[in-house]
Amino acid sequence: MVKAILTDIEGTTSAISFVKHVLFPYAREHLAEFVASHDDNAEVRELLAETCQMEGHVFDKDWAVQKLIRWIDEDRKAPPLKVLQGLIWESGYKNGDFTGHLYEDAYRGLKRWHEQGLKLYVFSSGSVQAQKLLFGHTAWGDLTPWFSGFFDTRTGPKQESASYQAIAEQIGTPPGEILFLSDIEGELSAAREAEMQTKLLARDARPLEVSTVASFDDIQLSPA
Repeated sequence: MVKAILTDIEGTTSAISFVKHVLFPYAREHLAEFVASHDDNAEVRELLAETCQMEGHVFDKDWAVQKLIRWIDEDRKAPPLKVLQGLIWESGYKNGDFTGHLYEDAYRGLKRWHEQGLKLYVFSSGSVQAQKLLFGHTAWGDLTPWFSGFFDTRTGPKQESASYQAIAEQIGTPPGEILFLSDIEGELSAAREAEMQTKLLARDARPLEVSTVASFDDIQLSPA
């Protein structure tokens, strides 16, 4: 019996290409300008300080900016980078530079489960802010009211079972009643270790196993 859905974003609800070819380049292009225009913003300065601290470097704004740009190129999952990217993307969404990508089958599935009364949650390497921005600016409008919670890597690494145990505790639902959706087997394995149910999204391949599906339309839930 499933009472809650926990879903990944990249490759699951949304195209990886949207993140890699739209969001990441946008953040890289605007990062230095954004930092310069928010010089008096306490949150931005804290993120720059955290970046320096993570590398054992004294606080240096320009050095931190270059390090953050390098982390984008390396696809690092560093928390201060994820938060800062979210701030930059917020500006881009508000300016209408892009909208959040969502597969149509993902929209149908999330809508169906929401209407059925299931609790919906997100666990992604992107910051909570970035998650809310994506689901808040889709082709179908703002979908964030459908979700009961958002989790990022500040909760823990996505390929460690403790992260999924922590999420289950925070949402107050037994792991066995939570279905986790992802396109990464390592994440699904960690979720299974935490005793969650799982489904592997394999959009570019024909599903060969019961736990593998090609789209949200193929996910059949056991009746409550």
